[in-house]
Amino acid sequence: MTVGSLVHGTLVSLQSIEATLHSLAAKTNDREAKEAFYQSAINTQEVIRQIQTRKGEIEREEPQYQQQ
Repeated sequence: MTVGSLVHGTLVSLQSIEATLHSLAAKTNDREAKEAFYQSAINTQEVIRQIQTRKGEIEREEPQYQQQ
């Protein structure tokens, strides 16, 4: 398993977590919990963005992603 494929798996997991956080925020009636879920989803989005950037760098560096 390559670093690129591990990073891809991590991204998929984070995207699932983000969706779950949005779902929880929508379903709860507790204002503080809603805000906590929403803020956590925003933080997760930022982590996803950073890892997507790094994934692009890895894809440019790893030989199996290179065009031949």
